[in-house]
Amino acid sequence: MEEFNLLLQEILNADLLQLVFSSVKNPGAAVKIKVRPMLLKGELIFQAGFWDGKKETHKNYSKEDLIMAALVWMERDYRQMQADSVQLSASVLVSKKGKVTVKKKKNTVPKEAADLSHNRQKKYILEEGIPVPFLVELGVMTAEGNVVRSKYDKFRQINRFLEFIEDITPELPRGRELTMLDFGCGKSYLTFAMYYYLRELKGFDLRIIGLDLKEDVIERCNALAHKFGYDKLEFLTGDIADYEGVSQVDLVVTLHACDTATDYALAKAVEWNARAILSVPCCQHELNGQIQNDILQPVLKYGLLKERMAALITDGLRASRLEEAGYQVQVLEFIDMEHTPKNILIRAVRSRKKINVKSEENQEEEGTAKSESGEAKLESCMEFLHVKPLLNELLKKNC
Repeated sequence: MEEFNLLLQEILNADLLQLVFSSVKNPGAAVKIKVRPMLLKGELIFQAGFWDGKKETHKNYSKEDLIMAALVWMERDYRQMQADSVQLSASVLVSKKGKVTVKKKKNTVPKEAADLSHNRQKKYILEEGIPVPFLVELGVMTAEGNVVRSKYDKFRQINRFLEFIEDITPELPRGRELTMLDFGCGKSYLTFAMYYYLRELKGFDLRIIGLDLKEDVIERCNALAHKFGYDKLEFLTGDIADYEGVSQVDLVVTLHACDTATDYALAKAVEWNARAILSVPCCQHELNGQIQNDILQPVLKYGLLKERMAALITDGLRASRLEEAGYQVQVLEFIDMEHTPKNILIRAVRSRKKINVKSEENQEEEGTAKSESGEAKLESCMEFLHVKPLLNELLKKNC
């Protein structure tokens, strides 16, 4: 733990943005711990928030006390810690055998320092007090820019999603029109938010197409886009599976597209070689009807547990399949579990160097072996569970 100790000594100062302890290995530990610096009576302290899945409790630490606590947490309770500060980012992983791996990366551009005040107000991308036309029209804000109390969760959700968008903006090229597709856009709160953020605030030359099966919803969204003067925001009635309206797409978004509609959207994104994919899956029924395993039968016999396991396995296989298609993939928490259990977001960014292009004759042996190993492991996992995910079949057809 010596290297971890040195990292804490270095990073625990006023430039710290947050520490996040996760991947619980001790059933008695909190689900997650988040640590942030703050000033209390002029003294720099560190506040830890312990999330138990339902509520968060807080405890304040001095630097020395936090280092001692963090060493215990990583040795006894957690397998992972992520650290972010103004100057650097770092991750700490603990293997099953207790090996500690510390990785540090200096930020190319220093991040904005945190507000250290004790009662700080959370800073959102779309700020409270500043009216945003589409949020006013959709009833999330008043004309004065105040967030409607009953819509505050929606306001937080919109801003949380824009944080994911903000993270991938370095991957989006400038100097040409970008195309973004939102499959299953529904009432389009987030579609309007993405357009407003990327085009109005960040200045991207951006065209967004929202696609949904509900004609009345599409008509309403087009009317709003026209009202706001969003001339490059268009909504169409159509099915994800057979949409062929564009030949090049830079960003594909699919939010709560039900069951295999998510797979069709992901397959389309890979086919278009999209720069980035953001997907919040929903109602993953497909594998629930397929999954079968004698070893896991004592667990799978319980319908509710089988359903939840099938949903998680579905998204895990989707993420791994996207990695094999040449994407760097993260599976992230979209919103707090207290609001909905369907809170997983798959974020995939196309690798600058493709990792699984079998047609390249000069592919290095080491790279080929690595890719084949990943593919073999994926196939073994599916065979073990007796499942054949649709995304797997769709991507095979496109190869």
